[in-house]
Amino acid sequence: MEKIFNTLIDSYIADKIGIANDFLSLSLATHLKENLQNLHANHQLQNAGTGSQATIDPKKLLRSDIIHWLDRKHDNIYEHEFLNLIDLFVAHLNATCYTSIKSYEFHYTLYEKGSFYKKHIDQFRDNDSRQFSLIVYLNEAWQEADGGALCLHHHFPDSLQTIAPTNRKGVFFKSNELEHEVQLTNQPRMSITGWLKL
Repeated sequence: MEKIFNTLIDSYIADKIGIANDFLSLSLATHLKENLQNLHANHQLQNAGTGSQATIDPKKLLRSDIIHWLDRKHDNIYEHEFLNLIDLFVAHLNATCYTSIKSYEFHYTLYEKGSFYKKHIDQFRDNDSRQFSLIVYLNEAWQEADGGALCLHHHFPDSLQTIAPTNRKGVFFKSNELEHEVQLTNQPRMSITGWLKL
C-alpha cells in the first residue's frame, strides 16, 4: 500500500490534486458498492446537508446527493476494512508529511440520475478541522457520456480540471483550497467521501 499512498501524496504535491487509480482493491470496491446499494434498497440513505449544521436544502438547489455515514459501530467487515486502510494512510501521511491528522469522517455517497453538487469548498467557515478531502469511487465501466465528473477549479493558474469517477480511484486535495463541483450525472454515481481532520 505504501506505493499507492505515495502516488496519491506525490501527485498532490505536484498538482494540488492527488490521484491514485487503484486506491482500493477490486474486492473491497465491489463489497463497498454492494453495501451502498443495499443501504439504498433499504431506504437508509438520507439527503446530504450543507454547512457545519448540515442544513438540508429541500429544493436541492446546491446539492442533490444522498449519503450514509460509515461507523465502526455498524460492525460491517468491509467498512472495517476500508477504515483500517484509512488508518494506514493517515499514519503514512503524518509520518511523511508531518500533517498531524488525528481523526476522519467518511460517508457513502450516491448521486442518482439527474443529481449534482454545485461549486463549493469542503471546509466550514466556523470550523477549520477538515484539512484534506478524500474521495474513493465505486463506479464500474464509467463512460464520459455518464456525466458526473468531478470538476476542480484551480486559481493559480486559472484552469478547470475534470476527473472521471472511475472504479477504485482515490482523489485527494486540501479541503480549504480547491473549489470543486460534481457535474450532472446521467447514471447512478457512487463513492465514499470523507475528510481527514485535526
